[in-house]
Amino acid sequence: MKEADVASETDAMSEQASAAHPKSLSLSCVILTMGDRPAQVNRAIDSVLAQRGPQVELVVVGNGTEVTGLPEGVKTVSLAENVGVAAGRNAGVEACRGDVVLFLDDDGWYPDTGLAAHIAAAFAADPALAVLSMQVVDPDGGPGARWHVPRLRAGDPERSSVVTTFLGGAAAIRRSAYTEAGGLPDMFFYAHEETDLAWRLLDRGYRLEYDATARMYHHTMPNARYDTFRHRDGRNRVLLARRNLPWPLAAIYLADWMALTIAREHARPKSLRPWFTGFAEGWRADPGRRRPISLGTAWRMTQAGRPPII
Repeated sequence: MKEADVASETDAMSEQASAAHPKSLSLSCVILTMGDRPAQVNRAIDSVLAQRGPQVELVVVGNGTEVTGLPEGVKTVSLAENVGVAAGRNAGVEACRGDVVLFLDDDGWYPDTGLAAHIAAAFAADPALAVLSMQVVDPDGGPGARWHVPRLRAGDPERSSVVTTFLGGAAAIRRSAYTEAGGLPDMFFYAHEETDLAWRLLDRGYRLEYDATARMYHHTMPNARYDTFRHRDGRNRVLLARRNLPWPLAAIYLADWMALTIAREHARPKSLRPWFTGFAEGWRADPGRRRPISLGTAWRMTQAGRPPII
């Protein structure tokens, strides 16, 4: 689909939604950066400032860097050290005031100027909606990545659905729900912090939705490109299970992911070593407060297509 067609479709949809729900919620957007992508950050900022309809408060968080030279009116938060994605976004939420907070990766941008109005109307229409996860579109016209669709049946990214997790850099979150659930877990640094928050939101009766009509542009790059990803993947899956799952489900969840990881990486033993090192660390680390989800929540997740064992 051409960018102009996408924008036209989203603008028309947002105008209809705004007409049905004239009292839109206020919006903020948090962009997290390490200061090494100035051109991309400016592109992301421009895409937020270009939004029509509700004004979007913009907060840029420098994670271990001082943020300078941004347009007037953009709020900045400069953290003395890189505290990770989870704590960095938490700092951004603390600094903003919107009823709904958009998280935007610093190397992504919004192609649709009607996106803000669409999101505000979606949250105004459904008080139980806690998270709206956006479709990540390859700006070069590629097919996109399956891991950018937050469900097991990821073959059709154009299909919207209820989900049980979301994409941290391409999402909008009801701020009151975010605060109620305690925000993202700082200790995760990055990897699976969104799933930890999603499970706590679901256990409080909220709903998460993947909205294919809400689009964010981002090049297709796997998290595995980072040297530390496999270690954090193994570590944080253990923390996720220890914090949120009844022990029988936790055992199945971790056994499943161990088997899947071995099946995927058996030809690359060097990749397995950091994963199992992280897995062991996850048992030694303090996971924070344990709040197992109810069996009712587990059943709702199963009905949504992803039981909490995979």
